[in-house]
Amino acid sequence: MTDSPIQNSKFNIQHSSSVSLIMTVFNEGESMRAVLESLARLDPAPDEIVIVDGGSTDDTPAILREATASLPLIVLEQPGANISQGRNTAIQAARGEIIAATDAGTRLAPDWLGHLVAPLKTDPARMVSAGFFHADPHTPFEVAMGAAVLPLEDEIDPARFLPSSRSVAFRKAAWEAVGGYPEWIDYCEDLIFDLRLQARFAPFGWAPEACVAFRPRPSLGAFWRQYYRYARGDGKADLWRKRHAIRYATYLVALPSILLLGALIHPLLWGLLLVGGAVYLRGAVRRLPAVWGWYRGPEPITQLDRIKAALWIPVIRVVGDLAKMAGYPAGWRWRLRHHPPDWHQ
Repeated sequence: MTDSPIQNSKFNIQHSSSVSLIMTVFNEGESMRAVLESLARLDPAPDEIVIVDGGSTDDTPAILREATASLPLIVLEQPGANISQGRNTAIQAARGEIIAATDAGTRLAPDWLGHLVAPLKTDPARMVSAGFFHADPHTPFEVAMGAAVLPLEDEIDPARFLPSSRSVAFRKAAWEAVGGYPEWIDYCEDLIFDLRLQARFAPFGWAPEACVAFRPRPSLGAFWRQYYRYARGDGKADLWRKRHAIRYATYLVALPSILLLGALIHPLLWGLLLVGGAVYLRGAVRRLPAVWGWYRGPEPITQLDRIKAALWIPVIRVVGDLAKMAGYPAGWRWRLRHHPPDWHQ
């Protein structure tokens, strides 16, 4: 690792601050080699890579040991660690003044790191740099999933955007100032971390070119579990009360009321459901062409594939809403029993 300034003309920055890239992994054997190949192609490269393994039982540890021969890689084993504990362990061990975070299961462009840290390198007062992400679909269902749940860049307000920890950089001093990632929660940990950083160090730098690709959930069952856990995390952390209240009111009050009024007064009132559904789904349908552009499936795209993806979108949206409605009270039950710390402080 070097602290001497190295000029990089592509990004017009002085590498006077060292950069540590961190990641947590657990049983990532299927995707681990692809991630490590992405890391090996980064230009500029990080000064070090610190990966915490949460106790993998597959071939992940062997793949990581093999990679230490060609990458500036430090592998730490922490069996049983959740994501926050793993990230905090990695950051604590890191020697860099700037921390870049990503996840397993992603594809990083060679210039990802340069774009991501540029706001921090060019402005010494900047503490956080927000990268971006997009879908990496391999099936028509995954195309629909990406369109249904992931925003496009033109939908983002940089002043309010809270980055995922699959593409974010921050100064180690900022991590220390907000107490690190919250280790008491298993999901939504990066959101709480972001909100605490935002309260102290806004505005964040915005680096949309630092965009990672990651594969959406491949089935409705996997998607249900993901969104159930997200909403359970919201309940544990007491996040987004208004959003969840609107969802319950829509499904438990508004929809039954319209159905009842249509039956009692006139069926034309049911047209309100079509109007509301069209408004609810228009953003996802609008994203479909962009997400098809990222498709990397083994078979050529057919017109039937495009129709299937469009038809999956309302199903995915409803399943996601129902999963959230189930997960949120489960999180609140946990919160009432365990009395977690106030993360606002």
